[in-house]
Amino acid sequence: MNSIDWKDALGKAFNVPVPDNNNTDPEPQDEPDKGDALQQQGKARLDILLERKGRAGKQATIVTGFTCDDEALKAVASRLKSTLGVGGSARGGEILIQGDFRQRVLDQLVAMGFKARII
Repeated sequence: MNSIDWKDALGKAFNVPVPDNNNTDPEPQDEPDKGDALQQQGKARLDILLERKGRAGKQATIVTGFTCDDEALKAVASRLKSTLGVGGSARGGEILIQGDFRQRVLDQLVAMGFKARII
């Protein structure tokens, strides 16, 4: 049976250097930690905008610019929704609040310590 490693064969075919087997683990790259939403306070600016399209004529206030993970984002969204007494959701770095509550959302985010602006 042939004992040629597939990496060696591929390296010879394309004339590229093959990493040795002793160091198969590449250096772990430092990925920026998304961290907690509360750690983000005062660092990045959040944008608050009103969206009407694709919602059957209904308005939604969108808060974008979060760099935290979804769990921390949901905690901030939950606090906003309960304070305002409205529905909404949080995912993918955005918080959606049902209705036009731009100024009230801005006031609440500033009270929580975030930098925010209405677009």
